Amino acid sequence: MLARTKTCGLNGTLSVGSLDTNMSKKIGGLAILYYMTTTILAVLEGVALVITVQPGKRSDDKNDLAEAQRTNVTTADTLLDLIRNIFPPNLVQACLQQYQTVLSPPKANPSEQDLDLWDISSRFVDGTNLIGIVAASITFGVALSAVKNEAPVLLHFIQQLSVAVMKVTGWIIWLSPIGVLSLIAAKFLEMEDLAEVFGKLGLYFAVVVSGIVFHGVVVLPAIYFLLTRKNPYTFLLNMGQAIATAFGTSSSSATLPVTLQCLEEKNHIDTRITRFVIPIGTTINMDGTALYEAVAAIFIAQLRGIDLSFGQVLAVAITATAASIGTAAVPQGGLVTLVMVLDSIGLPSEDVSLIIALDWLVNRVRAVVNVLGDCFGAGIVAHYSRKDLENNPLECPKVIQDESSNELNNVTGKVNVS
Repeated sequence: MLARTKTCGLNGTLSVGSLDTNMSKKIGGLAILYYMTTTILAVLEGVALVITVQPGKRSDDKNDLAEAQRTNVTTADTLLDLIRNIFPPNLVQACLQQYQTVLSPPKANPSEQDLDLWDISSRFVDGTNLIGIVAASITFGVALSAVKNEAPVLLHFIQQLSVAVMKVTGWIIWLSPIGVLSLIAAKFLEMEDLAEVFGKLGLYFAVVVSGIVFHGVVVLPAIYFLLTRKNPYTFLLNMGQAIATAFGTSSSSATLPVTLQCLEEKNHIDTRITRFVIPIGTTINMDGTALYEAVAAIFIAQLRGIDLSFGQVLAVAITATAASIGTAAVPQGGLVTLVMVLDSIGLPSEDVSLIIALDWLVNRVRAVVNVLGDCFGAGIVAHYSRKDLENNPLECPKVIQDESSNELNNVTGKVNVS
């Protein structure tokens, strides 16, 4: 394992290290532009699909769940609250509470219907301000990266703290079946018509899976064809092993070695592109997850009989985009950040339990699309960087390339894709 890590790491370092600064900026800029564009498209597709089909809408006036506490807010208030929560005044408080604007009718005319005439106040409500924590973490991480040579002790401490937190998280995961069972049981007791809710969950499953598949086999190939004028489905078929691995492992991170092998050996993408673009994409490019979170949040609101305003739908879209970027590339990682999306429209975080039973299968489908998004991105970046790559040939010792190829084959040969 150590030898494999050293060889692959050395080859990746040589590949990326052979790029000059300007070329690295160009490749990185193209990759980020592509990732942001496809993620936003995925969210918009999900929002349009769930609003059109309305899988959680009832034909009568009853709600399938106990009604959530409603708050009267305007579109501007929703968006401004989202921005304010990005910059929390207190990080400790952000772990427990988030900012919320409150409108109350004027005392002189309690029956006033025009929200613009209502009194404005603010408060901190219970609920983790995840978007503020993510923003603060990114800022601190960038600062730490800039001074890592001057603060090695702090960097080492944070790395070890991360290991300890992951260990505690592992213990919690072992107990999670009990908690999940309790959450689902509590939701069942809230449901007025159990059979109808199950039917709506089936429709939700069809909507979210069809949306993810449409994005993966229609939208992404169309973007690839328009930008490169190459056959996207030949490219896609060459990624068959990576697709099978992503579906089997439910993780784009676990699929990384197979993804690199398919891109480099079957689609003939330059290693300097794959080793630079794919690890970034595995971390921040989650098209399937973004679409899923937008659909899930609006579906839950529909189950509760809540009609979302344009501002709230926009808040869902923005938060789903941001949450997908911060989602870990591991199985069921999207369930954690879905809480952030629910918080943005004032829905209880325990409503996540409604879709847990279906997530194990949905997660496999979105993992496949996450991987495909990374792969098509690498192909597009390689197409627009081909002249720069030709003018800057990779000079890498053959023995290292051969060793890396052998080690990569060993890794992929041990992956269970059944």
